[in-house]
Amino acid sequence: MVRTAKAAVYEAPNTPFIMKDYPVRPAKAGEVLVRVTMSTICRSDIHSYEGRRPNPCPGILGHEIIGVIEEIGAGIDKDMRGDPLKVGDRITWSEYFFHGDCYYREIHDMPQKCNGVRKYGHDLAEEDPHFLGGFAELCYILPGTWILKLPDELSDEEATPLNCGVATMASVTEAAEIALGDAVVVQGLGLLGLYGCAMAKARGARLVIGLDAVPDRLEVAKKFGADHTFNIKDMSNKDVVAKIRGLCKPDGADAVIEVCGVPDVIPQGLQMLRVGGRYVLGGLVNPDANVMIDANMLVKRWVTMRGIHNYHPRHLIQALDFVMANRKRFPFKEIVDSKFALKDLDLAFKKASDRSVLRAAIVP
Repeated sequence: MVRTAKAAVYEAPNTPFIMKDYPVRPAKAGEVLVRVTMSTICRSDIHSYEGRRPNPCPGILGHEIIGVIEEIGAGIDKDMRGDPLKVGDRITWSEYFFHGDCYYREIHDMPQKCNGVRKYGHDLAEEDPHFLGGFAELCYILPGTWILKLPDELSDEEATPLNCGVATMASVTEAAEIALGDAVVVQGLGLLGLYGCAMAKARGARLVIGLDAVPDRLEVAKKFGADHTFNIKDMSNKDVVAKIRGLCKPDGADAVIEVCGVPDVIPQGLQMLRVGGRYVLGGLVNPDANVMIDANMLVKRWVTMRGIHNYHPRHLIQALDFVMANRKRFPFKEIVDSKFALKDLDLAFKKASDRSVLRAAIVP
């Protein structure tokens, strides 16, 4: 008898998920078969579901995943730290994978931007091995993936966002060059923004300011290191900039981080910066995120502007180490504030989309 497992399949944008059974085969050399214990809904999953970014259909969405090893293929015996792996270990893994030679990896140390890189939650479900997304009972980890064993004391809620949101923010805050005594502004207080606030504080920022249009998030951000928060929905652009510059004396913020996914905030963010300030974009992952800026400001005020997409494998290790070192200081477990069964994925997406939950978790 052929073994099967269930997955919630995304057949087309804005249509209900369909529960399907797919065949399960043994793990091949270089592969690991994992039983999914938790997946969380990332904002980019919502963008794919809503048709705002390209994604293969039919597919299995979900890339923030953890699970327990069921099978290990030949050639896999250690994680990326060198710790031994065995059946029954709980693990996380990089959200992307690439197998083969790559100019960007070998020459520029940017494996996340290799031509042909693939991402979990972004593959066709009809093709072998079928299970390459988080919203399913099983997931295959393919060659070219970085695997990281999880400590027993770390809860699923703390561990699941590591391989996307937390690792991404490790990359973003590194690019922002946040240093002791800096004043930092975070545009957007979803999961990325909350970790951004916490990491900025952990890196020694003297002042962290959070901006969002969802009132509930403003208070939550204060638990994660934000000294001040503002509801930008109730303020004009001019007032927001004036408030920030008034707090970040003498000439504005040292660094501004965009993780809200709204291109219209970019001109505002640039105006908050001091001479020589740094602006890092991490949330604009949708095509056609067009915006008009005064480029003269970049030149005359010596502003550095960078985009960050995906992360280096080292950031996954840094993400885990950051959470382990700071889990008593910041309530990371509270960010994953709701859980749903696989069959209730439509409801989970609705609540995540309308921001009535902070991070929805799927427990197959």
